[in-house]
Amino acid sequence: MAAQPERVMLVGVHIKGSRTRWKPKDSIAELQELASGAGAEVVDIVSQQLTKPTQTYVGKGKLESLLEIIKGKKIDTIICDDELKPTQQLNLESALPGTKVIDRTALILDIFASRAQTHEGRLQVDLAQHEYLLPRLAGQWTHLERLGGGIGTRGPGESQIETDRRLARNRIGKLKKDIEKVREHRQRYRKRRKRSDLPIVSLVGYTNAGKSTLLNTLASSRVIAENKLFSTLDPVTRKIPLNNGKEILLTDTVGFIQKLPTSLVVAFRATLEEAEEADLLVHVSDISHKNRYEHCYAVNEVLENLGLTDKPKIGALNKIDLLPKEYKAYGDPSLIQLMDQFDQTVFCSAETGFGIGELINTIEKRISQ
Repeated sequence: MAAQPERVMLVGVHIKGSRTRWKPKDSIAELQELASGAGAEVVDIVSQQLTKPTQTYVGKGKLESLLEIIKGKKIDTIICDDELKPTQQLNLESALPGTKVIDRTALILDIFASRAQTHEGRLQVDLAQHEYLLPRLAGQWTHLERLGGGIGTRGPGESQIETDRRLARNRIGKLKKDIEKVREHRQRYRKRRKRSDLPIVSLVGYTNAGKSTLLNTLASSRVIAENKLFSTLDPVTRKIPLNNGKEILLTDTVGFIQKLPTSLVVAFRATLEEAEEADLLVHVSDISHKNRYEHCYAVNEVLENLGLTDKPKIGALNKIDLLPKEYKAYGDPSLIQLMDQFDQTVFCSAETGFGIGELINTIEKRISQ
């Protein structure tokens, strides 16, 4: 008999005056998609606007209403739409006894852990999880007075929390060394690719924008491509023929998302270096999504953090087949605003093949320049 999905409540807080391009309802709608993708049953959604952050994430009055909802709807887990500070999470769990509290970062890390297929991917997710959990270990233990036993620990000894922190730091150190070996292996691999004198093009974009489907269409390959967030985590490289008889190496990279955990960016540095080595970036955008501009901005933020803003970049405005008919695709103001973010843009559909020829021609011209 299959286990029952966790019954979760989503909680979002918007601080007045905070700088964000996302409407609170859109951000929490994305959180709902993430939670459903992780196998949870979203039972309720609660939002609140505050003038300043609180030590329990939500206000005192809202905290009381959460208790009533949890009891009435038998909620197992609360998922907050931001990364909680360790003290916020601890205070919220104390105020809501018997209810598990996690944040957006923990949810994304859980999804990454379930989707990681390769040894490299699992190492990167493991590192990100340990770095996320380290400052939160105190909240995992209510028996901090317990002492470790055994030879060498008699007397004051070492509290359990100190033991856990030491073990976590040791694990983080080992994971970093293992990932550094992976990074060195990737560098050697990239050097061999450079000796082949083939230009390198990287696909970047928001998660579920259609990068893997586009790679499959261009390379006639079978990379996993599903209609869900973070369906693929590991970079895949394929050789693509151009119309002039030459070839390029096309790499699909991990998708980005707003409020992307810093620990993930650090852990996936070896993977994201694929984009750093590229001669050209193809930024794939889902233009059928109502938050297409916010998606584009979130990707550009990550690229800026990686120091890739000066890379030549083409905008592949994907999923044009899903764009509502009432839109005047080439004249809609929001699409023109999106097009302005790129040196050049191509409207295409990786699913139907529309615009793929134009995209290849545009890549060929940029590479030749």
